[in-house]
Amino acid sequence: MRNLVAYTVALLICMMPDLAAQDSVIVVKGQVSDYYITVTKERIIEGVVTDSDGTSLEGATVMFNASPIHCNTDAEGRYKLKAGGQDNELFVYYPGMAYKYVTITDDDKIVNIRMEKGGEPARRQPTQMATPWFDPSADNPSTYCNPMNISYAYRAHIPDLAKNGSFRSTADPMIITYKDEYLLFSTNQFGFFHSKDLINWEFTYASFQRYPRDDDQCAPAAFVRGDTLFYIGSTYRGLPVWYSTDPMSGRFKRYVEKTVLPSWDPALFEDDDGRLYLYYGSSNEYALKGVELDRHNFSPISKIHEIMALQPAEHGWERFGMNNDDSTTLAPFTEGSYITKHNGKYFFQYGAPGTEFKVYADGVYVSDSPLGPFTYQKHNPMSYKPGGYVQGAGHGGTFSDFHGNYWHVATCMISLKYKFERRIGLYPAAFDADNVMYSATAFGDYPTVVPAGALKDINQTFMGWMLLSYGKPVTVSSVDSIYVAGNACDESMRTFWAARSGDAGEWLQIDLEKPMEIRAIQVNYYDHKAVQFGKAMDLYHQYRIFHSDDGKTWQLTVDKSDNDKDVPHDYIELKTPLRARFLKIVNEHTAAGNFALSGFRVFGNGGGQAPATVQQFKVARSQSDRRNARISWASVNQAYGYNIYYGTAPDKMYNAISVLGETTYDFRGLDRDTEYFFAIEALSENGRSRISQTINTK
Repeated sequence: MRNLVAYTVALLICMMPDLAAQDSVIVVKGQVSDYYITVTKERIIEGVVTDSDGTSLEGATVMFNASPIHCNTDAEGRYKLKAGGQDNELFVYYPGMAYKYVTITDDDKIVNIRMEKGGEPARRQPTQMATPWFDPSADNPSTYCNPMNISYAYRAHIPDLAKNGSFRSTADPMIITYKDEYLLFSTNQFGFFHSKDLINWEFTYASFQRYPRDDDQCAPAAFVRGDTLFYIGSTYRGLPVWYSTDPMSGRFKRYVEKTVLPSWDPALFEDDDGRLYLYYGSSNEYALKGVELDRHNFSPISKIHEIMALQPAEHGWERFGMNNDDSTTLAPFTEGSYITKHNGKYFFQYGAPGTEFKVYADGVYVSDSPLGPFTYQKHNPMSYKPGGYVQGAGHGGTFSDFHGNYWHVATCMISLKYKFERRIGLYPAAFDADNVMYSATAFGDYPTVVPAGALKDINQTFMGWMLLSYGKPVTVSSVDSIYVAGNACDESMRTFWAARSGDAGEWLQIDLEKPMEIRAIQVNYYDHKAVQFGKAMDLYHQYRIFHSDDGKTWQLTVDKSDNDKDVPHDYIELKTPLRARFLKIVNEHTAAGNFALSGFRVFGNGGGQAPATVQQFKVARSQSDRRNARISWASVNQAYGYNIYYGTAPDKMYNAISVLGETTYDFRGLDRDTEYFFAIEALSENGRSRISQTINTK
């Protein structure tokens, strides 16, 4: 049979003489299946291999890279190889010589190769060094910085998603406590993350997907009963309810083979009396729903209640669009149900108006009963972050840590390569004396303290380290296309600098323009020209950071040259303050693609006077549409940005809008019939100004 196949191939080649001129494919019928055979035009590469002195080398191995075709040189150092259409690089090996790679073109026929002394590359030994500012073997930070530094999975290779290149994403997070750990579940991560301190996170692989393109693990829900963890994913067709008494093993069993209700974006809540409830829905047309379930088989045992629906005509922040400014494309979406019980009341949280927008936020309705009726809380949204490096704080969940402090974990927007390109942020949350639920996001992308005990004021979680890197001069080793150096310090997660390669030695240098006290550094990678889809467990980043006073003489500051973790938003809290003007990050290894940074962010203190109080602060609420307001103020010398605070009372200005480099803001997130109070502060490298006088807008 093999001879017959060979004869058939030869016959086909003879019958199609034009195949000799170009690469082609022929199909040969076999006994079991068809064989697809590449027919390649004949192309001979030949030459002589010598050492650095020009002496011919006998026995040198010459081959095409990633090809089984090779030969050894004769006594005169000659070689001859037949090349295929895809063969464009020669690899040459000779004992005691350095490896040689030679690029060839389709026109090359004679390629002579000169070898250099050097021998085989030795296996790189760990060279990671401790410095006075960072010790990789004893890294115990007390702070973190959003977005969360976890190993975000890449999305599947689906044409609509992959047309702009591979990218990482997750969203729709929730955190629960299981024994002595925090467990973080989120969309399509092939498992979950866990931590003992809310700072350092590890990953457990626990995938339930049957098809690589499935959304089985989209917006998952979980709760703990005793020592058992229950888990479900989003579904319109019925999925199992999985359970485990040892979730860290990654092994789960099926508690229920198939759920009954079409529960997309589900939330499970077991009340103090043991009764179990399901909340679900994701739509720009239908209300979010709730129902009581049988705690033994997860079947509905009550009528289905409509919990709430969006009212964008009343609530400005629920309107569609990047700035709540699109009333024509689509109606706004609501999703992301979540329930938190506090002081006997039930706080129902929901996301709106769309995950791809910077104004994505979480609102809250309150009830005395788990199935309502629910009343819209006057302070809304309760989780909101439309400005700064991290933008968006919607579709999340609120939980209590082991000290009784509340936190809200939520979705952050990138939406650069795809509308659902997203990250996760973690924000302090609380209930005030009037049972008003709120979160603190004013410094939600700055170093944040994880307290070791109970907090009296969640604003104490801001470390006080200011941004030192915004808009500073940047020089780099190389630039790939339009992805220029300044993008790394423009405080936008939707722009990035990219080097021409991912090779070791690519670097970025920032000039802080004067010596400053540096306390923390955040290295935000972006996956440019990455070829990675789905979850991989062998991804890691390696780099070194140096500092200098003059940009010429450098000292090692942070050494992560032997790091083995995937750290796409790496955050380094320095052990002791560093005083320096220049910082340089040098690439050792990228997880995938080119060396590219969406943000090289430096935090600390400039050492000067705090900025002056903002003057001429004005809030002009629109008379034709009271959901809108035009906010303006006078520029403050040396201020790089401003925080606008607003709320429903002078002592309840819980929400903040960060504005960088501007002195106006078009605000379209007000509720039509609510009275609001506003104030503003200036931000500089030296600290925060005093808060301005409060303005009332009736």
